[in-house]
Amino acid sequence: MEDKIKVTIDYLKKKKVDYADIRLQKKLAESIKVKNKNVESISRNEDQGFGIRVINSGSWGFASSSVTTEAEMKRVANKAIQIAKASAITKKENVVLAEQESFVDKYQSFYQLDPFTVPLDRKIELLLNSTQILSKSKKIKVAEGYMGFYKTDKVFASTEGAYITQAILESGAGIFATAVDDGEVQRRSYPGSHTGDFATRGYEFIQEMRFLENAERTREEAIQLLSADPCPDTTTTLIITGPQMALQIHESCGHPTELDRVLGTEISLAGGSFLTLDKLSKLRYGSDKVSITADATVPGGLGTFGYDDEGVKAQRSFLVKDGLFVGYLTSRETAPVLKQKSNGTMRADGWNRIPLIRMTNINLEPGEWELNDLIADTQEGILVDMNKSWSIDDKRLNFQFGTEIAWEIKNGKVGKVYKNPVYTGITPEFWNSCDAVCNRKHWRVWGVPNCGKGEPMQIMHVAHGASPTRFRNIKVGVSK
Repeated sequence: MEDKIKVTIDYLKKKKVDYADIRLQKKLAESIKVKNKNVESISRNEDQGFGIRVINSGSWGFASSSVTTEAEMKRVANKAIQIAKASAITKKENVVLAEQESFVDKYQSFYQLDPFTVPLDRKIELLLNSTQILSKSKKIKVAEGYMGFYKTDKVFASTEGAYITQAILESGAGIFATAVDDGEVQRRSYPGSHTGDFATRGYEFIQEMRFLENAERTREEAIQLLSADPCPDTTTTLIITGPQMALQIHESCGHPTELDRVLGTEISLAGGSFLTLDKLSKLRYGSDKVSITADATVPGGLGTFGYDDEGVKAQRSFLVKDGLFVGYLTSRETAPVLKQKSNGTMRADGWNRIPLIRMTNINLEPGEWELNDLIADTQEGILVDMNKSWSIDDKRLNFQFGTEIAWEIKNGKVGKVYKNPVYTGITPEFWNSCDAVCNRKHWRVWGVPNCGKGEPMQIMHVAHGASPTRFRNIKVGVSK
């Protein structure tokens, strides 16, 4: 395959294109779902193919194929060139790429136990045993478990001389209990909502979740929510746990810093951003407790890799520093607008998709507080945990989040449980109300394997480092 790729790159050079790259990808995916003590589905899929991007006549062209013969690669290269020439008819200006070192390198994500070598019955048994514990109450009507694994091998080569191979393994899982009684429905998840938690690690990550030890608590909290009081409608101090902070960061920090959204190229589907270029290094995005980084080098993060899909090396950069908005997620094409180099965030979710600016690990950097001390320091407030729903406008400015559960905080102590908690805010006002972030002991990178963007839609795996965080004067509850 290496010879075929090099022959294709040489062919593209002879065609005198301005730039070209080829990205070959092979992906193996496995998922297991159990529901109410039964196996609901098992799937294992494998696909491979390649995509070629070219810049010709100052415009992009892209074509792809699942047939990896030398002749097919030349045919696809010619098609990409034809598309670029056709696109040039309507171009407003030439595509200009930021300068980039051409790396020749290999990258392998770290893991201890390959989940694809773990017997299927062993994985199923863990999920069935966990959901059996969840089901030990007549009030639990749905007990579910999920596991997902991905093994991706990539080769990237460019006419600039880059040749990079990467092998990335991802693992994740979760269990979920839905309680029903007298028309009331409540759900608790562990360790994260929706599909659980994911990381670029092996099956050891699943073992560390300790489903059997946490299933009973998950079940009992779901049942407890059935008779809990509704979250009060008030303005109060809010403490948000790590898993919910992950989605808060995702929606109100990650998406608005994507420079393609700012420049309008995603606005027809994904929307734009309130973080317009005039706000860079000027907007007080948050309080001085708020520092947010884009870091593709965090060990185990779902947004961790060696190089992005333009051959840019993984790196760490600030988006917000001590409350000041200082950076965007960029590509080689968009970075020159800022007179910068790309910070390596271009990724595609498959060989037949063109790379887009995507989040990596977008992290709220840890602060100095112990969680117990933070709660003790809060006279009156609400502690919320685990996402249930979200809504945010297409500029990423006004938002509303619902969580699975909340607890009253009174006189520095955690008290009664509330159901159906909701909180709302305006992004800069919300982050400027942050006055405390818990320390690295409580900090964890949470995987989000379902971030959608692009047309046709691409589902990207991203992550967010967070610890429990406190905000003042936040509107919670639903006004009547």
